[in-house]
Amino acid sequence: MPVEEFVAGWISGALGLVLGHPFDTVKLLGFFKGMSFPIASIAVVNSVLFGVYSNTLLVLTATSHQERRAQPPSYMHIFLAGCTGGFLQAYCLAPFDLIKVRLQNQTEPRAQPGSPPPRYQGPVHCAASIFREEGPRGLFRGAWALTLRDTPTVGIYFITYEGLCRQYTPEGQNPSSATVLVAGGFAGIASWVAATPLDMIKSRMQMDGLRRRVYQGMLDCMVSSIRQEGLGVFFRGVTINSARAFPVNAVTFLSYEYLLRWWG
Repeated sequence: MPVEEFVAGWISGALGLVLGHPFDTVKLLGFFKGMSFPIASIAVVNSVLFGVYSNTLLVLTATSHQERRAQPPSYMHIFLAGCTGGFLQAYCLAPFDLIKVRLQNQTEPRAQPGSPPPRYQGPVHCAASIFREEGPRGLFRGAWALTLRDTPTVGIYFITYEGLCRQYTPEGQNPSSATVLVAGGFAGIASWVAATPLDMIKSRMQMDGLRRRVYQGMLDCMVSSIRQEGLGVFFRGVTINSARAFPVNAVTFLSYEYLLRWWG
């Protein structure tokens, strides 16, 4: 099994996260709040995503990454490989994403004279607290919504990227840097537009149980959210998600492609 895709995914994921993390915390206390933990975790998860995607395509088409420009895989193969990568990514990501969301949503002020300490002192303390207070299943709170979010949307993600690259690249050639940047950026936007409704549900499920249980499950969360806030609640945050998605995924794909060309 080729490992270059895993390593390239790890590095490109870290670079994309450095660029996109301020958007994740734009409404919170600081642009780079809680960044050290996501940089380590999301790089590993991105490694799984790109590694599984590329190796699934290898199984489906018997062509390596370098051969796919001359022998492009079908869009069905790309979608299936993307869905496989998205499913396994979600499985690996669930505990890390939960901890990230909990840390970023802390509203307690930083240590000041007379102020109470934050609920969580860091990622390890956060994980231990969730495990102690909510049990092992607590670390996977919101995992079903995350899996439903990532499985089809990652398929859309890779189809959009490959489709734009093919449209603006002469047959048999590698896409230019500009094409990769634009295709990667629009792939990120397409996937996040599709993912935002379930991302909202995922975040609410992850925060549920922090003080008291509000929802009985994912379906109850969806119904309660619609009843209280209307259908528009499912697209709350789509603008900031799209603004974040374009530069992050442009950089992610550019670094991924260049690393594989360099190693190839």
